[in-house]
Amino acid sequence: MNRIFGCRGIIFLALILVASYAHSQANDQRPNILFFFADDWGRYASIYAEKDKLSLNDVISTPNIDRIGREGVVFENAFVPVASCSPCRASLATGRYFWNCGSNAFLNTKGSNWDGCDNPMETLPKFGDLLRDCGYFVQRSRKTFAFTQSRSNSAMKRFGKVPYERYGLYVGTATNEQERQQRHDEVVENSRREMQRILVGTPEGQPFFFVFGSINVHRPYTPDSGKELWGIEPDLLKGLIPKFLPDARDVRRDFSDYLGEVLALDMMLGAMLDELEASGELDNTVIILSGDHGIPGIPRGKTNCYDLATRVPLLVRWPKGISAGRRVNDFVSIMDVGPTVLELVGSKPLASMDGRSFLPQLLSEKSGWVDAERDSVIIGRERHYSNARPGNLPYPMRAVRTPHHLYIRNFKPQRWPMGNPYDAAKLTSSDVLYEMGLSTVPAYRDLDGSLTKAWMMSQRGSPQDKELFSLTMDPRPSEELYDLKNDPDQLVNLAADSQHASILYVLRGRVEEVMNDTNDPRLNDAFDQLPWVDSTKP
Repeated sequence: MNRIFGCRGIIFLALILVASYAHSQANDQRPNILFFFADDWGRYASIYAEKDKLSLNDVISTPNIDRIGREGVVFENAFVPVASCSPCRASLATGRYFWNCGSNAFLNTKGSNWDGCDNPMETLPKFGDLLRDCGYFVQRSRKTFAFTQSRSNSAMKRFGKVPYERYGLYVGTATNEQERQQRHDEVVENSRREMQRILVGTPEGQPFFFVFGSINVHRPYTPDSGKELWGIEPDLLKGLIPKFLPDARDVRRDFSDYLGEVLALDMMLGAMLDELEASGELDNTVIILSGDHGIPGIPRGKTNCYDLATRVPLLVRWPKGISAGRRVNDFVSIMDVGPTVLELVGSKPLASMDGRSFLPQLLSEKSGWVDAERDSVIIGRERHYSNARPGNLPYPMRAVRTPHHLYIRNFKPQRWPMGNPYDAAKLTSSDVLYEMGLSTVPAYRDLDGSLTKAWMMSQRGSPQDKELFSLTMDPRPSEELYDLKNDPDQLVNLAADSQHASILYVLRGRVEEVMNDTNDPRLNDAFDQLPWVDSTKP
């Protein structure tokens, strides 16, 4: 455990841990934990707006998300270990790098053959199970991650199953204003009931661990729901779109719909906070907010190792243990959440976990850097969709992100990073933009279907857009290096620049060290073979 936060922090931590164990005969005094973990939610919230630079965070207002940060800690440098749903969630559940999570190193096992093979994911300890074993009432709802829930008691069963509707797809398809308002109210009420169900069902004197996994910001979206439901006019985003994308109206429309779903997340969180406050449990609950990766369906977003894909929000509130209003620069990975939660409740993280507890960062009273040596994260990728390439082959990447640089190793540069073009020639106009937005076909299948993808494919031959299309969709060199201070959009690859040879060498070494220390199967190209890839399939 890191000790640099000072004597006062050590004493406070000791008191917290002593209190954590005082629950054998009396009511358990450990805090409840609400983990609000949203699918595809990148680093978007108004609290992440920058003082000296306009960004997409300036056009949205997320008061409930911001409240968690104002009354707790905002992590400026939180990243996922892999920008793909199942692998990221496997890494979160086990505290291990995704490449050591068996079949869950891939999005799904289609195109694989694990018959007769031991699958590590089935037997790896999950931190949710460890919380249950040490006395927590553990529950989850919607899209979360692996652990076995505590048995529901009679109170929870009487409460019934809570209905759920994705905001934009439900409210945005109403036929009139009255129906729209009714559907809006239903979504808010369902969010309240999610929290009420846990509060009613938790046995008296026992703390709860509840993971709520909204899928609001996962595609598809109702077209123009960002504007129609939330007033996010696409033209307000002009000049704020990442520089590796065309700043076209259809691209801005796509981002508008995505940001609208972030506002829906904020609204749902607000309803849950209201219920916690009404029950008197709000200040006795550790609230953690984050997402499993960045925006889907956008080149250099979901499935990649660039910041748009890997940088996520992380905010934590706990008035009894966390000093309010702090912003911490220390680098953290989402796989660090499990070790942190275990240490917070007085249970020792497992030695098998690669994740590192950031409890010292939570308990410190400092802003900025708490531990200056916590200055990087390792990121990777193997396979998203199984049929993106012939033979179900992955696109392997490993990367390291530091305060000043992003280094990426592309192990198979001859492969198409976003999947093979396949039927790309058939998409020649904007007539199928929205149809394309609902599917990954016909081409580049490791990039989710979206309005942005369809627009870029339809315009890929135009003089003004073909360069950006090539940059984001075509094969990449074996190494990439970006100077983040001078090139925050990661446009200029410096890997072949002799002036940056020394930093390239150092960062390449960091990646290789972690791969070797963790016995990464990619070292032997195991992910291109059975059982991950069924060699008998075309």
